[in-house]
Amino acid sequence: MIVTILVTVLAVIADQVSKHFLGAFLRGLDTQSYPLLPDILHLTYVENRGAAFGMLADHRWVFMILSVLGIAAILLLVAKEKPESRWVQLAAGLIVGGGIGNMIDRVRLGYVIDFIDCRFVDFYVFNIADCCVTVGCGLYMLLVVIETIRDRKKKKAAADGEEPAQEDAEPSENGDA
Repeated sequence: MIVTILVTVLAVIADQVSKHFLGAFLRGLDTQSYPLLPDILHLTYVENRGAAFGMLADHRWVFMILSVLGIAAILLLVAKEKPESRWVQLAAGLIVGGGIGNMIDRVRLGYVIDFIDCRFVDFYVFNIADCCVTVGCGLYMLLVVIETIRDRKKKKAAADGEEPAQEDAEPSENGDA
């Protein structure tokens, strides 16, 4: 749980600090956009009043309720299950931290500040919190796939009458390793 809390706090700090400083910088520009790599990667100030990709604009209370429920569910699950995998704890921390980062904006401003503008793929403008949620969800899905593959291999080995491979082999009683 400590990893989840630490990653959550770091994600919220990174998100809010970046939005504060880059938001102020970009609002001060005439075009509210700054090319880091022209036509590839820009910093562009956007006030997103919707959910992902601007969907359902001006329904912030819906997003806030869903965010609170999602964050609470993840934290309760981590507290209850106490996952040993630091990767699961990392994924949970990224998702929760990103959710909290965007929720802070919705409560404080009524919109979410976005600024990462990947023009080489003609994609929506997003922020650090969005990155955290996306990477956290992707990591969690990858971990589920890996665990599913491991379980299937164990079941197949058991069905074939083989000894399943042990990941953390314990020394036998006679001292053999």
